[in-house]
Amino acid sequence: MNEKDILKQWKRDSIIIGTPTNILAALTAFIPVIWLCTTYDCWPPLGTVLTAWGMVAASFGAFYFVEPISYYAALGLSGTYLSFLSGNIGNMRVPCAALALDVTDSTPGTIQAEVVSTMAICGSIITNLIGTTSAVIVGSAVLSVLPDFIVTGLTQYASSAIFGATFGNFAIKYPKVAVFALAIPVALKLFTPLAAAWVIVITVFGTLFIARIFYKKGMLA
Repeated sequence: MNEKDILKQWKRDSIIIGTPTNILAALTAFIPVIWLCTTYDCWPPLGTVLTAWGMVAASFGAFYFVEPISYYAALGLSGTYLSFLSGNIGNMRVPCAALALDVTDSTPGTIQAEVVSTMAICGSIITNLIGTTSAVIVGSAVLSVLPDFIVTGLTQYASSAIFGATFGNFAIKYPKVAVFALAIPVALKLFTPLAAAWVIVITVFGTLFIARIFYKKGMLA
């Protein structure tokens, strides 16, 4: 089998395993709520449920489309299934996968990239599980003895630092695209009243459009 056939089989198997697994996880997430409502007979009115869902969709609905598309290059197909199943995508899975692709010089869309990103994400899930468990046990005790400025940095700026480092990693490789990836959200935030969700949507798809133009003209490097 050549690489193209292997990649095709890899994607087919990933879909066969990943799709029902993620759907099952989504359905089982309702079990605690169903048990609570059944046990205590506290079913909310349908209108309340739809209103709550509408508020969540209005705030985070854009991410339903933005995250799978914008993260796919780093995560790959199987990595996307794993990441959306385990969570912490932006601040854990994407940086780990992107760094693994970088150090192994893997090209997105190849079978090597799929394997590398999947292994990196699996490693991050295991590490995250160990770290989260440890943090639950000793985290509060450690935070209580740290200076306030360190606690503030850890709680408020850790995610920003991770995203900044990931952006810097890709900016070195594609500086022309990075200029627009940074300029678009800054301009939208300063000069338009758009909500954050729309800023993210326009930034992601705008940057993809510009990157496509550079690619077609051979100016991506």
